[in-house]
Amino acid sequence: MGDWTPAERRFSELPARLVSAFILIPMALAAVWMGGWWLAAACAIFATIMMLEWCAMSATPHHYLLAGLGGLFALSFPFENLSVALAIGIAAFSLAALSARAGVRTRIAAGFGIIYVFGMVAGLYHLREGPWEGRSAALYFMSFVWASDAAAYFFGRTFGGPKLLPRESPNKTWSGAIAAVIACAICGYFAAMIEDVDPLVWIVSGVAISIVAQSGDLFESGLKRRFKVKDSGKILPGHGGLLDRVDGLGAVSIAGSLALSAIPGLAASLGL
Repeated sequence: MGDWTPAERRFSELPARLVSAFILIPMALAAVWMGGWWLAAACAIFATIMMLEWCAMSATPHHYLLAGLGGLFALSFPFENLSVALAIGIAAFSLAALSARAGVRTRIAAGFGIIYVFGMVAGLYHLREGPWEGRSAALYFMSFVWASDAAAYFFGRTFGGPKLLPRESPNKTWSGAIAAVIACAICGYFAAMIEDVDPLVWIVSGVAISIVAQSGDLFESGLKRRFKVKDSGKILPGHGGLLDRVDGLGAVSIAGSLALSAIPGLAASLGL
């Protein structure tokens, strides 16, 4: 049940991961900081790449057309016209499901890919542009996800121990998962200090963000195992594909935007 990876190889991918992070994180922060069309353009690029990766993983045809529809879907956000966004989403879902290889499972997989990718970029945009202090919300949530990822990686690789879900993701350990939750709880405490609000709500939110981020990561790992691929792509050295890198953030963006929209007073209690 322990981590039998030799100690000298546990951080062998760290330099490549750091290079990817130094490139991707500033771009993401700049897009979120600017918001509006800048964020929509970034979401369009992300959606295009992620759709190409999904189509390659799931053997869904018309990958370029579906990737283009993913980009158009994201670019429709600033118009704030739900009908247009829904029309693009329905068109992409129909094309993917109907053009997939014969069989219920392949058609479901193709259609699910549209919901999965489109939902992540829509969640991030709504988190940033929702009726709360969106810039702060998005930056806090993104930083929490990165703190969770970093803690899970370093503590998991350093201490090893029992696997979290060995059949879904053989490299994830309980030591890394627990460290990630603690790291986000600490981040929540400092966020509460910055916003001058009750720390309890932020600490609970930090724990929830880490759990959702790790669940999103495990979910995507499970998808890759079912499609029998190691990585969703090769665009990011040390990380694999873009889907491999944003799975946790995408899950948090969806859950966070829904929670802020559905729970009365949550944004105010967070100082947002």
